[in-house]
Amino acid sequence: SVSVKTACVDGRVSAEISDTGMGISPEDLPHIFERFYRTRSAHATRREGTGLGLSIADKIIHLHGGTIEVDSKPDEGSTFRVWLPTA
Repeated sequence: SVSVKTACVDGRVSAEISDTGMGISPEDLPHIFERFYRTRSAHATRREGTGLGLSIADKIIHLHGGTIEVDSKPDEGSTFRVWLPTA
């Protein structure tokens, strides 16, 4: 499942996207925003993808003055939090 939460905190807007998917291993987490990086599990399960999606999202968010964070555990899912300044 996927859930989305939004909030406005201290002059910033946040969007939190959580899933109950396969999660990301601690070894892969430091690299997931690198261009062309694909996790070990993506290779093992032959999932399609170029490894550009999170890199592009990270770049766009930073260009708008924001940040992106991730918490994830294998077999438990992931939560991505995007913070953007309000206008």
